Amino acid sequence: MRKLASARQRDKLGLFVAEGEDLVGAALEAGLEPVELLIAGDTVAPELMAGVSALPHPARVIGVFRREDLPAGQPRPVSLALWHVADPGNVGTLVRTADALGAGVELSEGCADPVGPKALRASAGAVFRVTLGEATGRRVALVAHGGRPLTEVELAEPTVFVLGAEREGLPAEVLESSDETATIATSGPAESLNVAAAGAIALYEWSRRRG
Repeated sequence: MRKLASARQRDKLGLFVAEGEDLVGAALEAGLEPVELLIAGDTVAPELMAGVSALPHPARVIGVFRREDLPAGQPRPVSLALWHVADPGNVGTLVRTADALGAGVELSEGCADPVGPKALRASAGAVFRVTLGEATGRRVALVAHGGRPLTEVELAEPTVFVLGAEREGLPAEVLESSDETATIATSGPAESLNVAAAGAIALYEWSRRRG
């Protein structure tokens, strides 16, 4: 379990850790079978749990699960494609938003690991239900400035909203490979929206049009 704190080890072993009754419960409810399940005071001494926990206050339940058991291969009518979104909190929040609005999520190289501790907690267990994999459909790249207003862009089915890292945005080659560029209109002085907020607004707009 200590090894699985490392993204490299998670990739190598194909395993990840879920801490806490809520996360472990969400995994079990989604049908994932734990490789290991530790329960403080039952299967393991509480002081040993504290030694492997990544939380400030060790969880009572810790589960180890297989990455290959996460949802895959189920096409969605709308998806988010994340390009180099390295902040695990944003990745987890976007996965949670996708779960709430029936979307899938595509992750490029350079994105935070969706089953890393911070992303997993931010997803609130949504990662056990959301399809993670290559998304197909009309690609709409979201840019802070210069795109067509999102409210005027055709949002066919399927649609893939492409979002980039907050500082760098989307590189030219990604914009060129997209079918459309869109901008979410704002009226305040903020330079741009947080990527997680932008993804939520885009998915809501797609969902709103379908009643």
